[in-house]
Amino acid sequence: MDNNALSQRFSDIVAELGLEVLGIEFSPSDGQSTLRVFLDVTAAERERREAAEIPPEVNIEDCEAASREFSAWLDVEDPIPGNYVLEVSSPGIDRPLFTAEQFARVSGQEVKVLLKAPIEGRRRLKGNVVEVNGEHIVLEGEAGRFEFEHADVESARVVPDWVALGYAPQPKPKPGTKKKTK
Repeated sequence: MDNNALSQRFSDIVAELGLEVLGIEFSPSDGQSTLRVFLDVTAAERERREAAEIPPEVNIEDCEAASREFSAWLDVEDPIPGNYVLEVSSPGIDRPLFTAEQFARVSGQEVKVLLKAPIEGRRRLKGNVVEVNGEHIVLEGEAGRFEFEHADVESARVVPDWVALGYAPQPKPKPGTKKKTK
């Protein structure tokens, strides 16, 4: 079973829990392979949680419930040969991007992309998502403007804005500028 089919099957399994599968990563190994499943809360569940004043992000209880459901299905269907560890996770602040639609959701944000083959001599790109049209993605960054198809992407992640998240010092005003007061 390929990753897309497995991801869709897992999404069907957790839909009743108000969750969706963003994507999966399978890391084969001689000793212990890892099947990592990234979850997010559906739009409807996010609205429900916000209305109930519950944090709308994926939480540990969501991961535990999904893990139980996935484990039961994997035990019965056995779509992956060999031994592996199942990890169920939220996407985190440096969320991986598995589809062109997910690139569109983070339009305007900075991302890191590893391409399957180089474009203009570069496999590693970093820039803001400026356009997503179907499967066509456009990034713009310090190294220039890059256009590629989602099929050309090996992996991609959002680059967290540490300053906006409050985890880095705020930039200091330039000399000669006045600090704004409220």
